[in-house]
Amino acid sequence: MAETTITPLDDGPYLVKGPVKLVDADGNEFQVPGKTVALCRCGNSNTKPLCDGTHVTIGFKSKDRAGG
Repeated sequence: MAETTITPLDDGPYLVKGPVKLVDADGNEFQVPGKTVALCRCGNSNTKPLCDGTHVTIGFKSKDRAGG
């Protein structure tokens, strides 16, 4: 089975690589295009839960590191 990784990009979205099933709170499945998906962290995307690049225009800042 392929491994799935989630990487919080500096000042950007969560990048999810590998097999993933994305569902909303009601259990409805989102269509995931391809093998990589970017999930919004800034909260301002017009395509939530997917990232649309809005984090760039609003100046979202975050540099998460493991163990920090």
